Amino acid sequence: MSKGFWFFRMWAGILAAFFFTSGCMHYQVNKPLAMVDRNSGYRGKFMGQPGNSEEILLFLSFSGGGTRASAFSYGVLEELRNTEVTMNGQKRMLLHEVDGISGVSGGSFTAAYYGLFGDRIFDDFETKFLRKNVQGGLTRRFLIRPDNWVRLSSPFFARSDLAAEYYDKILFEKKTFQDMAARKGPMVFINATDMVTGIRLAFHQDAFDLICSDLSSYPVARAVTASSAVPVVLTPITLRNYSNDCNFTLPEDVERVRREHDISSRSFHQVSNVAVYQDAVKHKYIHLVDGGVSDNLGLRAAIDRVLIAGGVWNTLKYAKRENTRKVVFLVVNAETEVPSHWSLLGKAPTISAMFGAYSSVSVTRYNYETVMLLRESFRRWTEEVQKGRCGDGPISTEPGGCGDIKFYLVEVKFDALRDEAERHYFKGMPTSFKLSDKQVDDLRDAAHRILAESEEFQQLLADLK
Repeated sequence: MSKGFWFFRMWAGILAAFFFTSGCMHYQVNKPLAMVDRNSGYRGKFMGQPGNSEEILLFLSFSGGGTRASAFSYGVLEELRNTEVTMNGQKRMLLHEVDGISGVSGGSFTAAYYGLFGDRIFDDFETKFLRKNVQGGLTRRFLIRPDNWVRLSSPFFARSDLAAEYYDKILFEKKTFQDMAARKGPMVFINATDMVTGIRLAFHQDAFDLICSDLSSYPVARAVTASSAVPVVLTPITLRNYSNDCNFTLPEDVERVRREHDISSRSFHQVSNVAVYQDAVKHKYIHLVDGGVSDNLGLRAAIDRVLIAGGVWNTLKYAKRENTRKVVFLVVNAETEVPSHWSLLGKAPTISAMFGAYSSVSVTRYNYETVMLLRESFRRWTEEVQKGRCGDGPISTEPGGCGDIKFYLVEVKFDALRDEAERHYFKGMPTSFKLSDKQVDDLRDAAHRILAESEEFQQLLADLK
């Protein structure tokens, strides 16, 4: 037989072996939870860093938007590091008073990295991620490496599984949520969207109790991949639902809302979303895509938590923050805008332009409604806290009094820039995972300026003195 024949047989054998093993490739499956223990695990009740003052509850939310959102939120962390406050007679960086961070898509990279590594983010996050051509790295893994072609031929291993491996390699170092909890930093909520139901799902043990799954061993990289899995470009990240295999029962407040069955209330709607996952027969698997599909700001993590808890006073008690006097929501919004030149053209827009306009317009409008919903909740929440603390007695709003509570909403967004050309420059940046060094620096600088010049932020600093 000729050498060519033997060469052909050799390669045929290699390819056959590859394709045989490809059927064995499978994404990493979340582990089941034998028994719910509400006093352990990565839960909101343990929110906050050791040494944090009870005076202030500081919650950050980082929007989606690719590397643009990551760099913008990173700039906010830098400005918080540069801001010094006096708490309990001691000078501290305001950054170290952060209790919780909610991240979506591009913003989830910054949130998760800070949650895992703390102030180390200022040493290496720029080189590891912000200034790296992450998009190019992903493309090479998808298209150039033949071994990955074989792996991707499995129906149980897809592009997002490769992306999660890549993010672990360049950024997250195979850390899990157990590592996140062990660092005792701010509570990080990484948000994704159930592709089938449209329900927002955040990666914390309270949510995983619903599906009787143990979050502690789950890789942070896979959670971030789910949060940034743009439909079509990337594939969903899949979770197994083990509900009814542990001792989980819905909290009494949730059961009460279900029994009342007031279909016009937001509480009933939110509780109904939660209850969906109690049926593992109909919802055996949960396919998660980009968190921006359900909430591009990450604010719903806080709003929904208050709804499910039965009010903000119950939420504060759950987090053991009954004595908090200032509750701060700092929203970092890197939203884009629809290119306006189509308003000057009579020809039909391209498919890509239509898709971009559809996503941008819907996200922008939903962002606005979410912020307004939060702001309009402040009066009701103030009354709830005052009633919880003061009971039927007189309400004293003097410093330290039972009625001493104030809510703040600090928005960091491009619309705050006075120069129109500058606003268009930032809003027109791509939402890909590749930016120039100049774009990264400009985003960081803009975040510094916008936060420092925010009237609400300045009011907070004055109130903390």
